Amino acid sequence: MKALKLITAALTAWVLAGPAMAEVEIQEVTSPGGITAWLVEEPSIPFTALELRFRGGTSLDAADKRGAIYLMSGLLEEGSGEMGAQDYARALEGLAASFSYDASKDTLSISARFLSENRDEAMALLHQTLHAPRFDQDALDRVRAQVLSGLRSDEKDPNDIAGKAFNAMAFGDHPYGSSGKGTIDSVGALTRQDMFEAHEAVFARDRLYVGAVGDITPEELGALLDGLLLDLPETGAAIPGPAVVTISGGNSVIDFPTPQSVAIFAQAGIDRDDPDFFAAYIMNQILGGGSFESRLMTEVREKRGLTYGIGSYLVPRDLAAVYMGSVASANGKIAEAVEVIRAEWQRMADEGVTAQELQDAKTYLTGAYPLRFDGNGQIASILAGMQMQALPIDYIATRNDKVNAVTLEEVNAFAAKFMAPEDLHFTIVGRPEGIEATSN
Repeated sequence: MKALKLITAALTAWVLAGPAMAEVEIQEVTSPGGITAWLVEEPSIPFTALELRFRGGTSLDAADKRGAIYLMSGLLEEGSGEMGAQDYARALEGLAASFSYDASKDTLSISARFLSENRDEAMALLHQTLHAPRFDQDALDRVRAQVLSGLRSDEKDPNDIAGKAFNAMAFGDHPYGSSGKGTIDSVGALTRQDMFEAHEAVFARDRLYVGAVGDITPEELGALLDGLLLDLPETGAAIPGPAVVTISGGNSVIDFPTPQSVAIFAQAGIDRDDPDFFAAYIMNQILGGGSFESRLMTEVREKRGLTYGIGSYLVPRDLAAVYMGSVASANGKIAEAVEVIRAEWQRMADEGVTAQELQDAKTYLTGAYPLRFDGNGQIASILAGMQMQALPIDYIATRNDKVNAVTLEEVNAFAAKFMAPEDLHFTIVGRPEGIEATSN
């Protein structure tokens, strides 16, 4: 409990005293062994956040082993080396450190937080986690049961049902087309050996990205990285090739006994490195981004009362990009909601945006950006993400300038060529009235 209070106090102090966006000074650090990291040095609080990202994520699963990497990531804190799960948990607690793991379609992330006085011991424990996982059968059975429980719950959740159906339709046999969590059958069949193989697939230096923020110098970080990561394998499992996005206009309807239908709507998207990305970003903010002033929120919720919430978002994954949104509405109203969304998609393509909408979107996006930098853990995550997206090291300082530089003509030209009302597809789960599934 004392250790928990120490790390909580350190986190709170950092949030209160953390650097503003304009003060984030990023250094590129290369360890003696050649490992690259981005560092924001902040010695005022004796605390450091370390973010490790390994590209590939659950997409590295073998076709007949879906869910292996997700399950493996849940086992990393269940003991390593000579420590079983309970001894490992006690050691971590005693160091006032925390490690968390997340597996997504493109990335496996490790977020480490530790006090400066315990840095060496915390990194020794994390090294043991990375290099000597136990994957004990009792831990495997326990964590597997938790995953299976979640999968059974997902089978009753309209949002999850819609997401799975959309992914299968949009990405087919590509790993993006199925859940990274696996299925009840695939997870139930996974073995202890599968966990070791999943571990070997992910943890390799050729797909590693590192962000660090806090009380650590470049020299100290370089030594830490070599001690922690240099003895990882050079290469891991092959990353799949790009997914072919197969979205065509129409509706998919999945019958589900619920008074409210859930819909995912989507078309092909835009890659993060596309020159038009900032035009797309601003256009989406106006159409359905995260504010109550968006067109979709105004037309679907405020004017017609068809939903409590609606939004759209760009999804530029590593291997495919889509532009999508979601909405939920009563079965008797979802048809009207779909009609309004289609009309707004068409209006954006035909008319673009107004000068006032553009200015309001820029004001919101540039004003909200500094709020992301609210602690060393968040900043470390941003640093690793910037590297994965191949953004320049000065991106934080120049990002708002890039937003402000987009012109009305650029946004409207982009909207005219990008928005594809004829290809907008709705995946609907529920018992919608007035909507039929289409084959196109």
